[in-house]
Amino acid sequence: MRPQSGSGRKRGTHKEAFGRSRGGFTCKIHARTDGQGRPLGFVLTGGEASDYAAVPALMAMPVGKLRLLLADKGYDGDVVRQYLLLSGVIPVIPPKANRKNPPPCDFRAYKDRNRIKRMFNRLKQFRRIATCFDKTAKSFAAFLALAAARIWMPYFVNGT
Repeated sequence: MRPQSGSGRKRGTHKEAFGRSRGGFTCKIHARTDGQGRPLGFVLTGGEASDYAAVPALMAMPVGKLRLLLADKGYDGDVVRQYLLLSGVIPVIPPKANRKNPPPCDFRAYKDRNRIKRMFNRLKQFRRIATCFDKTAKSFAAFLALAAARIWMPYFVNGT
């Protein structure tokens, strides 16, 4: 016997971190990296989801203590900045153009964000990540972990 369609449980792709965006039906990858731009962990959200939703999950990753959080304008918000400051992390996020009183940003430190962009470039060289072939968040996250291991490999091989 099948469950009734209105049985109270939610269905849909929102559980699988896929959603509508300007680019179509896709997902967003939020990453935490070390100072060298090597991936430490990933959070997947739907394509239409705000970047704010990923900040607590990124901060909760069991890796070393953060000093700075480099992020793009999508993460700019008073709630995110306050959360980071209360956690002892300095936010290095450029203010959005529509802010009345833009907070200061250390643009010299923000230049290091290119390491994160290069990490995403290396990830998207894997066709399966660039095109989001996987239909479940679990399989997509598993392939992200494999790609991250591939990025980390040269740092462990032939190191004397």
